[in-house]
Amino acid sequence: MGNLVLVRHGESQWNLENRFTGWVDVPLSAKGEQEARAAGEKLKGYTFDKAFTSVLQRANNTLKTILEVTGQTGIPVEYDQALNERHYGALQGLNKQETALKYGDEQVKIWRRSYDVPPPTDKTDLNPDGISESLKDTAARTLPYYEKHILPEIMAGKNIIIAAHGNSLRSIVMYLENLTKEQVLELNIPTGAPLLYVFDATCAITDHKYL
Repeated sequence: MGNLVLVRHGESQWNLENRFTGWVDVPLSAKGEQEARAAGEKLKGYTFDKAFTSVLQRANNTLKTILEVTGQTGIPVEYDQALNERHYGALQGLNKQETALKYGDEQVKIWRRSYDVPPPTDKTDLNPDGISESLKDTAARTLPYYEKHILPEIMAGKNIIIAAHGNSLRSIVMYLENLTKEQVLELNIPTGAPLLYVFDATCAITDHKYL
């Protein structure tokens, strides 16, 4: 059976500036580019048959760097908005520390980590459509895509890499590891750290670890 590697993009410019990013298409920081290269070094020796990523450049460029470092730039890559970061609504672009001072640390933690509480929403320059997503909302688009497009590849014995975002990957990890709403509250996926899942012939997970 195939293996699955999940990689959260390297540090973005707004990660560096401690801002809520969401769907805003910001680039990698210099550190993020280094993290992508380091992830590629860790993945040398792993062969991939296909890659999946979001439509946001921080994930795309992380994947591109990993494939360049591992010498696998010729594999098929599928891009889809279903793997985008969750939409942070009216919080997009705001500094996290300043937001915590305004609303309180506990409220911001709930907005960032909870399963079904979305951030506040309002129409802003960075959110003209007034969208906001909880992790539950994110999973509602990410998991059907995973089950339809990615899982069949793994079941066919292919080795897959997904380069995406903190919350789209949290929803996949919650699914793979059968985490509860309470457990996912404490789940954080670090930038640029490849997470390997090994599947057996029945598509059950036999091992998972950060590389």
